[in-house]
Amino acid sequence: MASEPAIVADNLVKVFRAKRMVRALDGVSLSVERATVLGLLGPNGAGKTTAVRILTTILSPDSGHGRVLGHDVVADADVVRRMIGLAGQYATVDENLTARENLRMVGRLSHMQKTTTLGRTDELLEQFDLTEAANRPVKTYSGGMRRRLDLAAALMGRPPVLFLDEPTSGLDPQSRQGLWEVIEALVKDGTTVLLTTQYLEEADRLANRIVIVDHGRVIAEGTPAELKAELGATVITVTVADDGTAARTAELVSSLAPRRPVVDGSTVALTVERGAAVATEVLRTLDQQGVEVLGLAMREPSLDDVFLRLTGHHTDDATAGGDAAGGDAAGGDGSTAHGHGRHPERAGGRRARSRGGARDTDVESAGYGAPLMPGLELDAKRRR
Repeated sequence: MASEPAIVADNLVKVFRAKRMVRALDGVSLSVERATVLGLLGPNGAGKTTAVRILTTILSPDSGHGRVLGHDVVADADVVRRMIGLAGQYATVDENLTARENLRMVGRLSHMQKTTTLGRTDELLEQFDLTEAANRPVKTYSGGMRRRLDLAAALMGRPPVLFLDEPTSGLDPQSRQGLWEVIEALVKDGTTVLLTTQYLEEADRLANRIVIVDHGRVIAEGTPAELKAELGATVITVTVADDGTAARTAELVSSLAPRRPVVDGSTVALTVERGAAVATEVLRTLDQQGVEVLGLAMREPSLDDVFLRLTGHHTDDATAGGDAAGGDAAGGDGSTAHGHGRHPERAGGRRARSRGGARDTDVESAGYGAPLMPGLELDAKRRR
């Protein structure tokens, strides 16, 4: 008999009633097989962080169920917390402590034995290339170093399941590449990862499967290859003079593609099977109608094309402003993800389903609102 997936969300519903009622999750279901990566994508306010908060025992769902390694995230919350690591959108380490002191503190809060804590601290400092800076205050670290330390803290107890909420947000390309390699190594060693990200190339590289949510609902899921294959073999991008001309261009060439062209400013994108032949017909049609073409390009579909098709905008548009607003609406108090809870975070398959519900950036708070370490009490029901 096949083992149950490491992470399961079954019809999760969460409604926040702060300034107004916001249906943050409206029946979200997903699963993550063991030793794989699931990429959870969606616009700002779509419900990604709320789903992570529920699956990490920080929030209770209004209905539906979540399980981690077979344990219910509400009924068995204490057990679940001992099995997971969580790194949020912003580094949550204490900047007044050194890296070594931060990791040792997490070890103590996790009730690890002293000798185990000391050894694991040295191991993680080495793994994340922080040994030379281990005794410097974290406030002297670069953003990339802080993110590496944050991930190291989440791994202190060797959790078999890891939740990463935009772990490379704000990092330079080199630092991002380094974290990708760490995540790939963890999965190779058997760790299960649920990853939310605003970088589609990150999801394309790391994720075995992708779930896209919008307005609190799953609107598409599948492997990266499956999602891109649904669009067609080739994307033709036509650049014209202005937005008005682009709208007219889309109407003129709409009959040449199986799906309606996507207009983005002064560009029009068509996804087709026979790229070269259709590109020739596009140029002929626009020339006959007196439309000046400033540029035309052909390429394979990307996850950004999938995201744009499903949500109506690119990820850089969707994530503008971040998920920093309104932690109170989500029931969180902004405390850190690793358990000490004293230093608020800085805010800063293929099936499609009909969209519905509300979107509100208040729901996608940067704070996680609760400690996850064993021995620190958290009554999940009180945080509903």
